[in-house]
Amino acid sequence: MNTAICVTPFEDMRLTMPNNKIVIKLGGGLITDKSQYKLVREERIMSVCKVISKLKKNEDSVILVHGAGSFGHLEAKKWHLSTGHNIEIIDEQRLAVKNVRNDMMELNNYVLKYLKEFEIEGISHPPSKWANGLGPQFKGDISKLGDEKKDTVQVTFGDVVDVHNEKEFGILSGDDIMVRVCKEIPGITHCIFLLGDTEGLLTRPPNEEGSELITLWSKEQKITGKHESSQDVTGGIFLKAESASKIAQNVANVWMIDGRKPERITELVQTGNTIGTKVI
Repeated sequence: MNTAICVTPFEDMRLTMPNNKIVIKLGGGLITDKSQYKLVREERIMSVCKVISKLKKNEDSVILVHGAGSFGHLEAKKWHLSTGHNIEIIDEQRLAVKNVRNDMMELNNYVLKYLKEFEIEGISHPPSKWANGLGPQFKGDISKLGDEKKDTVQVTFGDVVDVHNEKEFGILSGDDIMVRVCKEIPGITHCIFLLGDTEGLLTRPPNEEGSELITLWSKEQKITGKHESSQDVTGGIFLKAESASKIAQNVANVWMIDGRKPERITELVQTGNTIGTKVI
């Protein structure tokens, strides 16, 4: 006797729903100590990679972007790389460009190392090799970051890139790369900024009394923050908020959460909510 199998609409939806496609930004202040040259926080990288491995086992897709932290900002600040060509110090600047690019590859290798510990192959895409120009309008083929293969993660980062005008070079922020990835790669379901010293956007700087978490934020709301210009050459929390706002035009789930507690990534993906700031 033939037995009919009844599939409910809900079960059928589960069978046909696409997997999550998640873009994660590892903040430079999360994975390095920005005040000390090339001091990496390996345990934080490892804990995030552990969560990524769980996402991959759930057949979710992950694209990883990381910041520079003390592997890029301090040297870039010293030689004014963000402002481009300066004839008075151009020889030192060109040497610094090479050094920062090498330092960024070194930091990137830490990320690849810990992905590999969880049996994930990180495919690295250094922007100095494929991008030119600054801001989210930079030129470069983003599509390569959308390649999806089992047990692999596409990885890129903020970097010193060539600029095809009188500036010669400049700093391409990982936040600007995030904007382009989330705009041009189809099917992104989540964009998550992992912060290094706070649970999300706050009403005041995290070390000030009375500072409270903003759980829902849009660009119409003013934020008060502190930009450590001595350590950061790209814009800090203000650029992150601006970038997240742009991304929210295309992606439904845009969040800023505490990267020191990466289990909140899993909670967010599984339940749709966590402790942090949702950007709309």
